[in-house]
Parts: sequence; C-alpha cells; structure tokens
Amino acid sequence: MTTVDVHGISLGIESFGDDDAPLVLLAGGTTMLSWPDALCERLAAGGRRAVRYDLRDSGESTTADPQAPSYTLRDLAADAAALAGVLGGGPAHLAGIGVGGMVAQVAALDHPGAFSALTLAGTRAVAPGPVDDDLPDHDRATMGRLFARPMPDWADREAVAEFAAGSAEILGDDPAAARATAARVWDRTPGTAPSVQMANQMGMVFSRLDCGPRWRERLPGIRVPTLVVHGRHDRFFPVGNGEAIAREVPGARLLVLKTAATAIPEAAAGEVAEAMLALG
Repeated sequence: MTTVDVHGISLGIESFGDDDAPLVLLAGGTTMLSWPDALCERLAAGGRRAVRYDLRDSGESTTADPQAPSYTLRDLAADAAALAGVLGGGPAHLAGIGVGGMVAQVAALDHPGAFSALTLAGTRAVAPGPVDDDLPDHDRATMGRLFARPMPDWADREAVAEFAAGSAEILGDDPAAARATAARVWDRTPGTAPSVQMANQMGMVFSRLDCGPRWRERLPGIRVPTLVVHGRHDRFFPVGNGEAIAREVPGARLLVLKTAATAIPEAAAGEVAEAMLALG
C-alpha cells in the first residue's frame, strides 16, 4: 500500500499484478477494502494490474473534515480520472462498489476518454436521499434494525469490529468477514479520533456530500462495455437498482450473485473477476 498525489490530494492505493499490465481501477466504497483481496488477486492472475483505492476522507487518502466535506461527487469522479492518468497505461477499466459505484458512473460520464470499461457493483443511479419512484429504496425493516443499535466506542478496535459483524448479520453479509475487514479499516484509519473512525467505518462523509446534478438521465450516454454486479439479497440497495442501471446503460451485462447481499463474498470473487476480465 502507498499513496499517490493527484491535483493536490493524496489517495491511498494498493496494487496487484504487473505494473505494465492493463489497469483495472477499483474505487472503494468508501475504503479500498470494500474490494475483496481474492477478487484483486484473480484480476492480477488474469493479466491485469488491479489497483484499489480509498476515496477522500477514508483510509490512507487525504482526510480533512468527514463531517463537512468541501468537495463534491464530481470532484471524486475527477479524482478517479486523474488517478487513472497518473498510473498510466492508457484508458482504464473503472470499477466502483456501493458509493464508489456512484463515483464511477459520474466519472465515466464526465471523463469518457479516461476509461475503457466500467463495472458497477451494489450501487444505484441516484444520490443518497429520496429515491426515484420506480426504484426500490432501502429495506425499511432492515434499516430500522441497523439504526436501532447503540453505536460502539469508535476508539475501541474490538468494539468497532464487533459492531461491524452485527451490522453484517442484519444486512445478510458474512459477519466474520465484516469483523476482519472492520479491524483492518480501523488499523488503516489515520488517528483514533472517534469522528474519523466512525466516518471511515460507515462512509458518513457520503451522506453529507453534494451529489448534484442528477446523472441517471445521462446513463444512455455511457459508451464503454459495462458490467453491473448486484447481490440478489441486497437489502441496502435492493437488486432492482442494479437492474435499472443495466437497462439504461446501452449493452450493459447484469450479473446477479444469487447468494450475495451487500458485500461481494469471497466465494463469488472468481465469478465477478471472470466477468470483469471478459469486458476486455
């Protein structure tokens, strides 16, 4: 892991594979660890340079004030394009998961020359907040259970990891995998300030971000090969959101992971990697 400077900020990255291989750039949602190690390794074994990175105010990337970000979704999209340029090798295959998938959609629309292919995992085509009438919103019962839980002591690594495991169980994800990832995120978070730890673990910065203007209506303008990946049992962004993206992006392929929820489980990493490699 290291950091790369792009237009005045630092982005934390981790690279898998040959530096001269075609680039697959994986935008975190919000940290890079949203992308499983096994998937990155499979991409590298398939002849790609897989680089996963932290969005601003998460992981090893520049942290300013996660409670009041001074940048916008379009700035995060510009970060992706700039990072692809710095890493070199021509247009990159851009992949985004969760909120990183929103970044990836806008990046592909605003900076089409920077990207050769697009993968959108567990995301939707509208910003945080009220959802479009034709799209399924967060499952209410699940959200009620999630937000009824008391917050942990964000300065206590083990308490944070256990909280993440409990959240994963409610969402239908693997608690053990979530516990391990949360501990790794905690270790990579700069400092132990509770507000920063909470922002890193929960992606709080994104709920405070200016995500205008809308981009869903622009999706037919995406002209690169696109893969949409979604868990059949995703209760946070139900699968209808992925289905809508796949309908609206010309020629997009939809891959529904039959046993997955919000996260990409390690057992599905090979299937997802093969589908991504098939985009070219």
